[in-house]
Amino acid sequence: MKLIFERMAIEVKIVNTSNNPVPEYASDGASGVDLRANLNSPLELVPMERKLVPTGLFIELPQGYEAQVRPRSGLAIKYGITCLNSPGTIDSDYRGEIKIVLINLSGEKQIINPGDRIAQLVLQKVEKIIWEQVSFLQETVRNNRGFGSTGKN
Repeated sequence: MKLIFERMAIEVKIVNTSNNPVPEYASDGASGVDLRANLNSPLELVPMERKLVPTGLFIELPQGYEAQVRPRSGLAIKYGITCLNSPGTIDSDYRGEIKIVLINLSGEKQIINPGDRIAQLVLQKVEKIIWEQVSFLQETVRNNRGFGSTGKN
């Protein structure tokens, strides 16, 4: 038996003020689209330095969705560059420019060039929380054991 999955697509309005193309999926199985640096000249990141990098993109998300900004694994492993506040959340009512907080965790100066792919953007459906205040929570086998407790015998 062969299962065929169709990717559900949600329409998102975008204003692109950069010279870069509208973000695209790099492959059929990609979860996110690549975001590119909207720079006039190369940007230098010294070790442990963080900078806000513009993309020139503005989006209008449908209500009930968020966009998550995530690091690119290639930048992380090859150059030690990652996103702070990761995943970053873009709420459906935000209309400002998408900007990426990058940090250089390597021991060397790194350069971000105009048009470089610097992060990924993933669309995610979100549900609203309705709090139900109670006096106690049901117990479980794990209960209140946290950080690393599930890996112990």
